[in-house]
Amino acid sequence: MTSKQRAYLKSLAMTMEPVLQIGKASLTPELTAAADEALAARELIKISVLQSCMDDAHVLAQTIADRTHSQVVQVIGKKIVLYREGKDKKKIIELP
Repeated sequence: MTSKQRAYLKSLAMTMEPVLQIGKASLTPELTAAADEALAARELIKISVLQSCMDDAHVLAQTIADRTHSQVVQVIGKKIVLYREGKDKKKIIELP
């Protein structure tokens, strides 16, 4: 992913609401499956890490990205943005 593509995805993510929350239980197989389904439906998702989660957001982001075969767009504080290109057709406007 180029820096222009990353910047474009960051701009799209700014207006998004988080679709998943990571809480005290941290990463569970159910959360990974939910992230995988959300990426299949939307391509770009935002995840919120709650204060009750003691794990580092950067580590969580990379772990979820590895498990869902997606890319980490950004991690700011307790917010994670992930992107995975759709298999059938792209739902997001063509990346620059």
